[in-house]
Amino acid sequence: MKKTRWTTLLIAIFTGMLFFSASVLIAAAKQKAAPEITLEGKDYAKDKKGPVKFTHEKHAKDFKIGCTECHHVYKDGKNVWTEDDKESMKCSACHDPKEKKGEVDKLQNAYHKNCKNCHKALEAEGKKTGPFKKCNGCHAKR
Repeated sequence: MKKTRWTTLLIAIFTGMLFFSASVLIAAAKQKAAPEITLEGKDYAKDKKGPVKFTHEKHAKDFKIGCTECHHVYKDGKNVWTEDDKESMKCSACHDPKEKKGEVDKLQNAYHKNCKNCHKALEAEGKKTGPFKKCNGCHAKR
């Protein structure tokens, strides 16, 4: 009888640890950025070019570009974005795909300004950079 109690207790402890470990791993996976994302223009008023594959992980880890270089929440002219600002993870949460809203650029212009300006600045510093001069340097063919 005593062996059954110990066995049951050990199984309960093991099961609890298994569920706890799984929940920790799931939470960590949600926090990690996708290695590559595809920026699609399907909601644009006019979408003339193909999608752009963006290597999020490469920009963040290999090139050491901080999250706030792209992600932003402005208050009093200062970027106060943190990783807890999940609603701002999608650019379209603020940047409308079809039109400029007040001071906020439409989505396509926001991408172009952010990406192209960063790549231009790197080139001006003599550093290796991604394409920015020709559309098909970034955009896949349709």
